[in-house]
Amino acid sequence: MSSLFDLKGKVAIVTGSTRGIGEAIAHRMAEHGAKVVISSRKADACEKVKNDINAKYPGQAIAVPCNISEKADLQRLVDTTNKEWGKVDVLVCNAAVNPYYGPSKDLPDDAFDKIMGANVKSNHWLAHMVLPQMVERKDGSIIIISSIGGLKGSPIIGAYCVSKAADFQVARNLAVEYGPHNVRINCIAPGLIQTYFAKALWDDPKTLERSTSTAPLKRIGQPDEIAGAAVFLASPAGAFMTGQQIVIDGGVTIA
Repeated sequence: MSSLFDLKGKVAIVTGSTRGIGEAIAHRMAEHGAKVVISSRKADACEKVKNDINAKYPGQAIAVPCNISEKADLQRLVDTTNKEWGKVDVLVCNAAVNPYYGPSKDLPDDAFDKIMGANVKSNHWLAHMVLPQMVERKDGSIIIISSIGGLKGSPIIGAYCVSKAADFQVARNLAVEYGPHNVRINCIAPGLIQTYFAKALWDDPKTLERSTSTAPLKRIGQPDEIAGAAVFLASPAGAFMTGQQIVIDGGVTIA
């Protein structure tokens, strides 16, 4: 059964992998045998996670700092990975931003552009930077970390929700285009996870109780509880899944 989740010989880029969900995914992919590329804007944070992984799994991580909003930076991320390890088998688009909280009528144009650029356009750019080699090998997996926000409306993070809904469609469209080449593109849609990114929703005990009150599991999720789905989608176990969204939310969207 272990061969179903075997990532030995695979190379995975994980954006936003210096904390939270991205860091958990990088650790678990390394645990299952993949070589992982740690990437976020801050070089020192990338080095720390790289060193943490290599301490457990020697030689399985490199650090490549990158600003996902800069196309040239994304290309450098891919080029560096190809130079170091010769290929990219798995791409995890995890990095995202949300610089605005409030009603859509007050959303500044520059904030809207930043959200859509970082959360949607960068995924489109990065996917197309790795797709040609995946097509050539007739194998590859692209995983976009979306959100249950893409399934619902919100009075305070509406633009973020719009961007996450767009990610679902990016995955569907790419899955249709590249399925004939055995390249699979899927989304994971987490609910409330205990990360720095979502700190405003869990840091205060009363806010946390309110945030989890409608969840059947009655608790917040942990980053590692998302990482397993990413390993599944990257591995032979997920070979027949494409264009889909895996919702991992403690049951919030069904209650």
